[in-house]
Amino acid sequence: MADEQSEQEKKAQEELAQQTSQEEGSQEQDAQEQDPEEAAPCEPEVSADDEDEVDLEEQITKLNDQLLRSFAEVENVKRRALKDVENAHKFAVERLLNDLFPVLDSLEKAEETAATTEGAQPIAQGVALSLKLFVETLARSGVEQIDPLGEPFDPQHHEALAMVPNPDAQPNTVMEVMAKGYVLNGRLVRAAKVIVVQG
Repeated sequence: MADEQSEQEKKAQEELAQQTSQEEGSQEQDAQEQDPEEAAPCEPEVSADDEDEVDLEEQITKLNDQLLRSFAEVENVKRRALKDVENAHKFAVERLLNDLFPVLDSLEKAEETAATTEGAQPIAQGVALSLKLFVETLARSGVEQIDPLGEPFDPQHHEALAMVPNPDAQPNTVMEVMAKGYVLNGRLVRAAKVIVVQG
């Protein structure tokens, strides 16, 4: 009787062991058959907050760029305005000078005439002093006189009225100055009117 009972217990234990091993095998098989996407470790999803943060950084970068461009434009406008004001101060007297040039020309002709007229030497000296004072006053305001007698012809500063052959002078040089030229702060206001030796 005891032998029959022990045999039944053994059979029960064997059946229990078989069931356990079958359950473990089915669990392993389930794990193998599981979807590889589900089995793979989940990648962290980009949340809406992260996307908003990226958008904000892009907007900040764009706004900074626009701000820098605006500052640069303002600086350029300032520089242009300062240059315009500087030029206005430098060349404000240009119109007045153009009105004064005929007076200078007349004084120079008066000096030449008085110097060649008999008994008019004191007048020639007086006119020469007045002319010298006039030219010095203009020089203090940035006006330079161009007197190119004997110099090579320069079309940038000279206006040729005529070309005359002269065997005693170098070709393309100024042999006579009909009216002197003037430069205001480096800018030509009136070209010297000259007669040039023909080449």
